[in-house]
Amino acid sequence: LPSLLCLGDCQLHTSCGIHKCTTDFISFTSHLNAALEDFDLEFCNALRAYSVCTYRNSKVCRGNLVYHFAVLGIGDLMTQRNCTKEGPTSSTNPEMTHDPCNYSRHTEARKHQGREKTSLPAYLFCGLFGDPHLRTFKDHFQTCKVEGAWPLIDNNYLSVQVTNVPVVPGSSATATNKITIIFKSFQDCTDQKVYQAMTDDLPSAFVDGTTSGGDGNTRSLHIVEKVSGKYIEMHARYIGTTVYIRQLGHYLTLAIRMPQELVTAYEESQDLQLCVNGCPSSERIDHSGHLPLPVMGKLLPWGAVSHPLSGYTLETATTKCHEKILVKDVYFYSCVFDLLTTGDANFTAAAHSALQDVEALHPSKEYWHIFPRSGGGGVGRDSKFFVSLGLLCLILVEYL
Repeated sequence: LPSLLCLGDCQLHTSCGIHKCTTDFISFTSHLNAALEDFDLEFCNALRAYSVCTYRNSKVCRGNLVYHFAVLGIGDLMTQRNCTKEGPTSSTNPEMTHDPCNYSRHTEARKHQGREKTSLPAYLFCGLFGDPHLRTFKDHFQTCKVEGAWPLIDNNYLSVQVTNVPVVPGSSATATNKITIIFKSFQDCTDQKVYQAMTDDLPSAFVDGTTSGGDGNTRSLHIVEKVSGKYIEMHARYIGTTVYIRQLGHYLTLAIRMPQELVTAYEESQDLQLCVNGCPSSERIDHSGHLPLPVMGKLLPWGAVSHPLSGYTLETATTKCHEKILVKDVYFYSCVFDLLTTGDANFTAAAHSALQDVEALHPSKEYWHIFPRSGGGGVGRDSKFFVSLGLLCLILVEYL
């Protein structure tokens, strides 16, 4: 917002309070995330507060050029965001900003009261898609079997369980056909709410028929249907959590963004959480988080994959995936892997949408793309190397 920022000119007008108005606006909006559903609501509140502040300073600032730029900028932004001139405003009073049913505002109030030294809450991302491929809260990427029901998340605020079923006869490949989510009761923000999705049944309501939890006016928890029967979002403002669920083909995908302090709020008995600790080693299809290197005397049997049962060759699968995923990261290789395994082109869309969900929900852009290592140590935030498709085929042969 270059036109709204005071670049030192305010120092020449000590009686003008535009610098304080701008500083407060930046404080109100610095913690907001444009990908979250309540962004416009909070941003409009901040703009109205900014507008009120400039109005109070209109007389003493009338000769200040920065002040007039700010007034024009506020008007433009309010029009762009469809903000009404009348409505609630952000407040510099910590008691007024304290809202137990709005996690971001609640943590901001704690910071102002000196109970926290960190300026922003840290968020984590977890996703599950495809055959199935898991991206943990630690940004580790794994491919697992995990047939049957498994907990992705199980903490004091939220439980997420997925059920995976075989997709190809004679193969250990599985994919998700059922997701159950329990939002646990929290103060006056929401009663316990249960959501359940299954293949060909992706509802836009909780199992009790409601679409929100707690006071309908505050919308501390609610469901948004984006594409009927194909894509829904759940926004739990009271715990700062967003969940995306999609159906692509016959299977479901899930992506979630949650504050780190809540992710780690669980008991010792709740340690089996795939999003937190990854898949058990006995359920892993990949090897220590990376695709295996060829070993001496064990060459890739190219003839075995030249006419695979899936109907895709390495070349056609690579071409198909490259149509949707341009960067050859783990999502690209997962797409190729799934096509060679199942022959189902819907897995291409699943990998592509999983990457889109990362870009929408993951808090750190530099970690959107992760790449398989060329050596041991797993796939994570420090992964730097591409892996050849030949290595992918080797694990595919072992997998089948």
